[in-house]
Amino acid sequence: MVGVFRRSFSFPNKTPNRPTKPLISHHIRSISLPCRSHPLISHLKDEITELRTWSCKSDNGTSAWLCHGLNRLKDVHDALHDILQLPQTHELLSHKREWVEKLLEDFLRFVDVYGIFQTSFLALKEEQLAARLALRRKDDSKLAMHLKGLNKIAKEIAKLVTSIRCIGRYSFPESASVSIADTELAGVISDVIEVTVSVSVALFNGISVSFTSRKSSWIGLKLSTKKANKVKIEESIKEFQQIGEANGWGLRKGDDEEVRMVLQRMQDLERYIADVESGSEKAFRSLINTRVSLLNTLTK
Repeated sequence: MVGVFRRSFSFPNKTPNRPTKPLISHHIRSISLPCRSHPLISHLKDEITELRTWSCKSDNGTSAWLCHGLNRLKDVHDALHDILQLPQTHELLSHKREWVEKLLEDFLRFVDVYGIFQTSFLALKEEQLAARLALRRKDDSKLAMHLKGLNKIAKEIAKLVTSIRCIGRYSFPESASVSIADTELAGVISDVIEVTVSVSVALFNGISVSFTSRKSSWIGLKLSTKKANKVKIEESIKEFQQIGEANGWGLRKGDDEEVRMVLQRMQDLERYIADVESGSEKAFRSLINTRVSLLNTLTK
């Protein structure tokens, strides 16, 4: 009988000593998106927050408060203008042409409404000056005529509120290719439109309510609720409201001291009007610049 021998393979328990290679450090490139916003977008968000804080203090209702809001609105649009100059912004918006065209329509409406307001406000300023001259001459018939003119212009300005509130009623187009940068940019632009509407409503309501005829206000007091009247008073501009009430003295046979006091208030009002006119003019120009910047994103 022949025995069968099996070949066995054995391995050493220890690996042979080999020269060790020095450890090499490797830098792994991250493909994650940056967590932080662009500094300009962060700045714009801060400006929007400041403007929203301003709108929460509407109970102040002074001409200084209104001018501050208009200046803040200009700062917001200046910040947006800077963002729209960035190459990456042009790249993002070039793929959202339909949305950009809607934005252009919105800003065209803003510009149109502010253009109408500028014209109406100039007419209001002229009527106010004419009313002061009529009061100085104690010409009650002309004073009544110019006060009626102020009331008419105020009602025309009030109509702008409806036009401005219709702006921006659509959302950013959703798609699978929307990036974080797309969403963030769309968000801040939507916020800009929102605060622009808010400041504009405060401006148009503040002017129109303040210059509405006192007679009309008293009629409204009998027909509407106390809550509605409270809202209307809060929407007015304090200094303008006081002058509107004081103008009623011109229709009475007040003494010279009373007339002198009203004339002084009316003269002060012209300064407040000039401040608001300057602030609204700056906001108007910033709206034009924003629209031009948006248009450039489609043409370049």
